[in-house]
Amino acid sequence: MRRQIVAGNWKMNTTPIEGVELIKGVAALKGEVCSSVEFVVAPPFTHLSEVVKATRGTGILVAAQNCATEAKGAYTGEISASMIASLGVEYVILGHSERREYYGETSATLNKKMVQVFANNLIPIYCVGEVLEERESGKYFDVVKAQIEEVVFELTEEQFEKTIIAYEPVWAIGTGKTASADQAQEIHAYIREVLKSKFGVKAENTSILYGGSCNPANAAEIFSKEDVDGGLIGGAALVAENFINIGKGFKK
Repeated sequence: MRRQIVAGNWKMNTTPIEGVELIKGVAALKGEVCSSVEFVVAPPFTHLSEVVKATRGTGILVAAQNCATEAKGAYTGEISASMIASLGVEYVILGHSERREYYGETSATLNKKMVQVFANNLIPIYCVGEVLEERESGKYFDVVKAQIEEVVFELTEEQFEKTIIAYEPVWAIGTGKTASADQAQEIHAYIREVLKSKFGVKAENTSILYGGSCNPANAAEIFSKEDVDGGLIGGAALVAENFINIGKGFKK
């Protein structure tokens, strides 16, 4: 049975104090959600230590939003996977569309980061997805397939079994266009078939999260789809009640 995961990517938002308060709010409401739902939060690097402390005993897990390609050295401004792991963090988001677009991250870059993540016993949440031009030209299957083949196919079977995939319809984020639950299911099912081509039946156990504009109003419909196992949430994760209400999209 696949894990049901609701992960909140805070991006470059909140101060450490605000982040701890947000965790307290989520923890206070978490009991309203089915116990099978796993909540993950991804605060900025500056918050990780305090957020890890604030989540102890709550069942809420913590992710970093990124990590360095190298283990250590003269890389000013970078944060290594070992530094992240030393704080008690469990997950690292890799390949987010904003990292790909704004910071030029390539599959070669992400392969290096995957090595660091697994070397430090962290779990990757690996993001894939297409932009508007690729969606409208009908290339989206090819784009997503390449993003998987070039990185995920490089993993061992043991590493793959630990990996979480997040699909981001980049074309539906901030464009005024919306992705339907059926469109989410279509691409999630395709992703699973691509994973099966390499890893066989093990792909049936891989959690694939929807990283579009998921909110309390559409979560239940999206999460009802067979191959959607949760969400990678942006802005809605910054309000405890909204984040919890998205989790309620999974029926008890």
